[in-house]
Amino acid sequence: MPHAPEPRDAVALRAGGAAPLERDVIRVVGPDAERYLQGQLSADLGQLAPEEGAWSLLLEPTGKLGWWVRVSRFAADEFVIDVDAGRGPEVLARLQRFLLRTDATLTLAEPGEWVCIAVRGPIQVELDHVSGATVLTLPSPWPGLIGWDILAPTSAHVSIDTPMFDASALEVVRVECGVPRIGAEITDGTIPAEVGQWFIDASVSFTKGCYTGQELVARIDSRGGNAPRRLRAVAAESSVAVGDTVSVDGEIMGTLSSAAVSPTRGPLGLSMLPRSVEPGVAVTVHDGAGVAKGTGVVTELPVIDDLGVDGSVVSVEFGA
Repeated sequence: MPHAPEPRDAVALRAGGAAPLERDVIRVVGPDAERYLQGQLSADLGQLAPEEGAWSLLLEPTGKLGWWVRVSRFAADEFVIDVDAGRGPEVLARLQRFLLRTDATLTLAEPGEWVCIAVRGPIQVELDHVSGATVLTLPSPWPGLIGWDILAPTSAHVSIDTPMFDASALEVVRVECGVPRIGAEITDGTIPAEVGQWFIDASVSFTKGCYTGQELVARIDSRGGNAPRRLRAVAAESSVAVGDTVSVDGEIMGTLSSAAVSPTRGPLGLSMLPRSVEPGVAVTVHDGAGVAKGTGVVTELPVIDDLGVDGSVVSVEFGA
């Protein structure tokens, strides 16, 4: 587990830097690869050129959110899916469940076979790698923060000319942005609209054909995204931990699924809260035994918005 970051690291990462981002990778290869994935993912693969990627929902047939993945095209009949570390076997099993009479092969990469680097902040990056290797530079949709991810086989020997920070600093920034993690904010009970409109915009095509689980997403979109819960931040006066509960007027409203200490906002937690618990509402935070730890305030996500910094964007330049 990553050690606690130095407070200045998260600030510096936001200003321009990089950190390792652990991802599991699945290769999908075969004449039917695109047709099959189009019927399983919410993104429109037909819009992807080689070496382009898109974020996508992988839903259960009920429409409940199973996994948030990214799919990238390598060639006409070859795709790569990357997902939160440790979730690759689940995604592979879910995709293989409907792989009937389909000429496509799905393979989960071995640990260490791929590398992912998260580049964040308004900086320019020069990227070097082995000549001829395929290296993907993929936009990151983290709210309130400019960013790219670099995804490549480890054999490409990728290097970049920017400060590198520990993964724990990236975790602080993830919580500040309100980016969901599978097994935390994303569970088998999560409805996509609960995460936020940015999540739908980044992950769903409403113009492509049918895909598994589409009906619930389309129905919620037609209703204006009025989900029963919303992902919110809780800015607390004292330390918080995953599993702490949040109450309003003595009634438990939610449980913290992620926790971090923001160098600018202090202790923060993420929680799915009823739509009625709006930003600005005062809450009490309780530990796992139900003992009150202190107070906090429900806060809109992202808690920090750096998108207006000098109008800058991330620029990735390939080295020789």
